[in-house]
Amino acid sequence: MQLCLALDLPDKQACLKLLTQVKGLDLWVKLGLRGFVREGPRFVQEIQEMGFKTFLDLKLHDINYTMQEAALECAKLGVDMITLHASAGATALKSVVEKMRTLPKAPLLMGVTILTSLDSQEVEQVYHAPLQEQALHLAQLCFTSGLDGVVCSVFESEAIKQATSSHFRTLTPAIRPFAHVQDDQKRVGNLQDAFRARADFIVIGRPIYNNPKPSEITSQILEQMRGSHASMHES
Repeated sequence: MQLCLALDLPDKQACLKLLTQVKGLDLWVKLGLRGFVREGPRFVQEIQEMGFKTFLDLKLHDINYTMQEAALECAKLGVDMITLHASAGATALKSVVEKMRTLPKAPLLMGVTILTSLDSQEVEQVYHAPLQEQALHLAQLCFTSGLDGVVCSVFESEAIKQATSSHFRTLTPAIRPFAHVQDDQKRVGNLQDAFRARADFIVIGRPIYNNPKPSEITSQILEQMRGSHASMHES
C-alpha cells in the first residue's frame, strides 16, 4: 500500500512549504483540479523535480476524443497516475487505454467510481441504483475497459477486487489515519480499514497538512503502514 499526499492547499507557497517538509519520505503527491488550474503544468514539473511521484487527479469526463487527447496531454507531463470518470462509458475509457498504448511510458489509469463525498441517498438520486451495486458496476466497466484500477471508498475496495482481480488496483480517498473525522467526506475510513480492504493506494490530505508538524505525522503514518504490512505477512 502506498501513500498519496493530497496537495489541496490555497496557494503555491503553502504547497511548496509542505512539500519541502515531507521531501524524502516515501509518498506520492496528488495534485487535483484546483491546484492544477491555479498553477498549471509547470507546477507538476516542480513537484517531480523534488523527487515525488505525481498523481494528477483531474477526473477526466467528456466525449471520447476530448478524453483521449486530454489524457495524452497529461501523460506528456510525465505524471505517474491520472483519473478518468467511469461514468464516461466504456467507449471513452477504451479510447484512452488505446491512446496510452502508443506511449513508451504511460501513467496508471484509474477510473473514478462513486465520489466519497456522496452518501447512499445521493447515489440513488444520481444513478438510480444502490451505492455498493453501482460502485461494483462501474469498477467492472473499468476492469473490462483495460484500466489499471479504480478510485473507490474503503468500503467497496475488497468487493471490487473479488469481482475483478486481486491485481486490479484500488485507490481509496478520504482516509483519516487515526480517527474518523469526516469533514466534507461521507464515506471515510482509517488505516486499518484500508488494509483490511486491500487498498493499493490511500489518499490523505488534511490530517497531514493541517498538522503543525506534517513531516512527523507523515512519518507516523508510514510507520504504521509498514507495521500493518508486516503483520499481514506474518498472519
